[in-house]
Amino acid sequence: MRVSGVVVLGFGSLTVGQEVASTPSACAPVATNAAYPSNSKLPDPFLQSSGTRLGTNDAWACKRAEIRAEIQQYELGPKPPNPTVTATYSGGNIAITCSEGGKSVSFSVSVELPTSGKGPFPAIIGLGAPSIPVPAGVAVINYNNQDIAADLPRASGKFYTLYGSSHRAGGLIAWAWGVSRLIDALEALGSAATSIDTSRLAVTGCSRNGKGALISGAFDDRIALTIPQEGGSGGPGCWRIAADMKKNGTKVEDAPQIVTGDGWFATSFSDYVNKVDTLPYDHHMLEALVAPRALLVIENSGIDYLGPISTYGCSVAGSMVFDALGVKDHMGFSQASHGTSHCQMPSSQNPEVAAFFNRFLLNQTSTATDVLKTDGKFNFVAGQWIDWTAAALT
Repeated sequence: MRVSGVVVLGFGSLTVGQEVASTPSACAPVATNAAYPSNSKLPDPFLQSSGTRLGTNDAWACKRAEIRAEIQQYELGPKPPNPTVTATYSGGNIAITCSEGGKSVSFSVSVELPTSGKGPFPAIIGLGAPSIPVPAGVAVINYNNQDIAADLPRASGKFYTLYGSSHRAGGLIAWAWGVSRLIDALEALGSAATSIDTSRLAVTGCSRNGKGALISGAFDDRIALTIPQEGGSGGPGCWRIAADMKKNGTKVEDAPQIVTGDGWFATSFSDYVNKVDTLPYDHHMLEALVAPRALLVIENSGIDYLGPISTYGCSVAGSMVFDALGVKDHMGFSQASHGTSHCQMPSSQNPEVAAFFNRFLLNQTSTATDVLKTDGKFNFVAGQWIDWTAAALT
């Protein structure tokens, strides 16, 4: 599946079928299996592993490649390169076949087009299904990520049928792989067949699917807008802050706990869950991978298990990268308490969601999207976690 076309991004360009922007040739090779000194604070996203401080946007492109490699190495497992993808569209369903090494698997997604207006339409891909309000002019693509990688038993689902049950990838990166194959299919079919504008795609999901949505957006530059909802730890929450919360008595899901349940992570992550201070990254850098595209994090301050301080503090740190790239208002964070009503977003957060849809999918470019707010009754002290300043990138 290769067709012509180019999507222009703030740091380079993507040919159709290309998931991430090319890394500049001047980038140093990414170190593997390196030993990193323990660091209780959030690692500096502007410092390369070589010790060089970032100064240019091209240097940030190198750092992005480094972060992506590190998160896959230590936590998620590898996202395989594009297989051969073929697709058909009929009756509101896209049937997708992925072939690699003599094996093939197929899955399908349903498409709900707007009932009025003329396409091609922007679209939001929902892991499971969206649980946020979607504007009338946006198509909805329902993606059954459990078909690709089931929570349990580990290494079950069509991803592992194709790549083998011993593949290092955990379920979260497998879900992201499926999102990328869906986008491959949309590009191959073309907007004349699907009425979908692939330059205006969003991804969302809640809870475990919120984690998957953030990782999908971080690992595919074709996604214009990423909206993880109540993803907590393993999503927009930072492992280091969650560990501190647990140490101080909060019943948050931390790294040692999360790996004992579903098969979302590479098995090798278990080697680091009790020493997250030795990871060369944390999830503020996962959020930063979305830049300069748009990211809106929706969280619930009323559920300790989600780590409200962790998701807020992590997003404060992640937003500093967007700011350094000159796109501060491309990242938003909205945290509002609605008690234990998980994945039932209160109407008080509707304005932020609508604003990000309007600006980044519906071409209302003057819409204000500068939001970083919480109603949490906690005191996040940035200096406890951030001992670096944003680089001046040129």
